[in-house]
Amino acid sequence: MAMKQKRISELVALISGKPVSIGTDESLFDSGLLDSFALTDLVSALEKEYKIQVPDGDLNPRKFDTLDKIAEYIEANQ
Repeated sequence: MAMKQKRISELVALISGKPVSIGTDESLFDSGLLDSFALTDLVSALEKEYKIQVPDGDLNPRKFDTLDKIAEYIEANQ
């Protein structure tokens, strides 16, 4: 797991209160680690951690569905 995905995984575990034991391309929502309520908490943590701003229009579970997608989103918005 790449360094960024590892840190994102740690943030997901912190927010969900569950260990992240899925692949970087598996759905965080389908696995039960995140739901729509936890998404806003995750996005806030990502904004602080990576000093990015996520516009309300981007608060879509599909954009933050996997560790890989989250890492790609951060890369594109830093």
